[in-house]
Amino acid sequence: MSTTQKDRLRELLEPVAEAAGVDLEDVTVTPAGKRRVLRVVVDADGGLDMDGIAAVSRGVSEVLDSSDVMGSQPYQLEVTTPGVDRPLTEERHWRRAVGRLVEVRPVEGAAFTGRVAAADAEGADLDVDGKERRVAYADVAKATVQVEFNRKSAEPLDDAADDDEDDVNDDMNEEA
Repeated sequence: MSTTQKDRLRELLEPVAEAAGVDLEDVTVTPAGKRRVLRVVVDADGGLDMDGIAAVSRGVSEVLDSSDVMGSQPYQLEVTTPGVDRPLTEERHWRRAVGRLVEVRPVEGAAFTGRVAAADAEGADLDVDGKERRVAYADVAKATVQVEFNRKSAEPLDDAADDDEDDVNDDMNEEA
């Protein structure tokens, strides 16, 4: 996809994303046989559910149908959210990763892994092995969220259901 086409697509689709309350993260067009695939990547604070993605997709489709930006060659539209492998390149990416484990490769020094505690306009605060570490975005060569399959919840489990079961068992023991 030429830079001009990408720029035109972004110009056309940015207002659609803003109207839907989402950020337009990326737009790509890739060949797929006789067709092309137009992939529109959007995200929002708190994430997007399927209804939100469907609403954005309808808006994007309407705008594209009234424009000649895609030309006459057929294309397939895909509206999606970023995958976990998306690099953290903007302050909003870091803000949305608060609580998540990230791998950071600094411009200088060794790579490290930490949990994002907070993020602001200049950088992020990470918990690295129990110690707070401030990382300026300008000092990051690459950062990505890490997939955690066995993360223990930081929230205590609600024991109310267990308490009820204990009460029933206590009642049964008293009756015997």
